Amino acid sequence: MGLSDMIEDPKGLIREAYRIEGIGADQCRSIFLDWALSLPDTVPQKPAIEALLKTYGAAGHPMTEVLEAGLQTISAPRRRGGWRSRARQ
Repeated sequence: MGLSDMIEDPKGLIREAYRIEGIGADQCRSIFLDWALSLPDTVPQKPAIEALLKTYGAAGHPMTEVLEAGLQTISAPRRRGGWRSRARQ
């Protein structure tokens, strides 16, 4: 595990998910959430996910699908809600 891997996957969660035989999508989502919460604030999520996919991504693996969905979620524009989005009168 190189320095770059330690920054993108500090606890080795994603690496281990790919090693678990028969892992399911629900387990992968849970691992992804733990990974996202443990990622240092200084590491941007999108490049980190892209690097993880490049390093570990395997076609048809549930973790690959979760990581790809994570990229789509980050890329999707978000609407601001609440009082700031309402027109002022």
